[in-house]
Amino acid sequence: MIKTTEPKILVIGGGFGGIRAALELEKFKLPGAKITLVSDKTHFEYHAALYRVVTGRSPLEVCVPLSEIFKGKNVEVLRDRILSVDLEAQAAEGFFGSRHPFDYLVLALGSETSYMNIPGLAEHSFGFKSISEALRLKKHFHELFESCSKASTEAAEKVCLMHFVVVGAGASGVELAGELALYSQKLAETHNVARSLITIDLIEASSRVLPLFSEGTSKKVEKRLRDLGVNIFVNRPMERGEIESVMVRGLNMKTETIIWTAGVKPNELYGKIPGVEFDKKGRLVVDEYLRVKNFKNVFAVGDGASTPFSGMAQTAVYDGRIAAANIKNEILGKSLKKYEPPKPYHSIPVGPGWAATVLGSISLYGYVGWILRRAADLRYFLTILPFKKAYLAFASGKTVCESCSICLPDEENPKVALNLKEIKT
Repeated sequence: MIKTTEPKILVIGGGFGGIRAALELEKFKLPGAKITLVSDKTHFEYHAALYRVVTGRSPLEVCVPLSEIFKGKNVEVLRDRILSVDLEAQAAEGFFGSRHPFDYLVLALGSETSYMNIPGLAEHSFGFKSISEALRLKKHFHELFESCSKASTEAAEKVCLMHFVVVGAGASGVELAGELALYSQKLAETHNVARSLITIDLIEASSRVLPLFSEGTSKKVEKRLRDLGVNIFVNRPMERGEIESVMVRGLNMKTETIIWTAGVKPNELYGKIPGVEFDKKGRLVVDEYLRVKNFKNVFAVGDGASTPFSGMAQTAVYDGRIAAANIKNEILGKSLKKYEPPKPYHSIPVGPGWAATVLGSISLYGYVGWILRRAADLRYFLTILPFKKAYLAFASGKTVCESCSICLPDEENPKVALNLKEIKT
């Protein structure tokens, strides 16, 4: 147990796990405790609905300012990009030379895109892990349709412009392909482009879509995608991405839009922390109390922790609760709570008004599944915001903050562009 009457608790990361850990710790009202959350963003991104931003919905449905989440709470929220963590010295170093000391640490940095060493992929594809990336992709769609409507070139070039390739048929790829199938039809009508020119291909290296789900769910979702006009190619690992083309096993597709949803890896900062151990996926090894191995005052939550259901938002939220409870128990000299994560449920929207929702042994498809998914979205917002603001964040086109500039792509946001330019260099 840390011998201090004023424990400094540092949470690094403003995602599902980090926010829940900070909120729980604040709720405990630990005497003398100073709780600090550090994030490289001023807002929380609700990745579960990111596909909606790409296809024309308000970015404010998935973007909530951290200042709103922690308004009136005894949590200091700092914007900084953590460059290094010294667990022995109990301090983290930020980009601007700032030092963040701690007695207890919660690592909640999440994951980032992995391009799996495929040549040309990083340079010639669109990522799908942040609001900024989603907005760039949305802008790209509009530019392509505008170009196609004005083009006087031969049909082959127009077909290339209207050919969209989504790589990865996991949850993110399926959600995006399903939504894009209908959204592209609306864009075609708006820009006076023939719908027959549009092609949407979904490519998966495994033998079926949603390979981590049951075969029955995969078949239902595949039928829904095909009904929406999505072409599905399985057993097709990607080999190379180039300008205007993508090469997969047995295929060479002409396209100006490759969307990569297939690979993720733990945040790169984890690999720079000395003294920790990793599993085969590069995640931090933790003990039965969610503490990082060899460090009794350091907890890992969410995608970066080597736990059974790591990678799910529900798991990250549960992790945040357990980490907070065990930090409280450490401070108060009580027994720690063992980590026993519940099996998460799954709900995959495939176009507006249709979802595959799996609750244990029960699977619901179609409109009922979609209603349950939207209810789950609203339920989460209610855990981080007052009712009125939770509804505003949930409802399409509504705003939580005064200005939507918080959710602009970083380089287009006048409030943060200079700051981020410095950070990136």
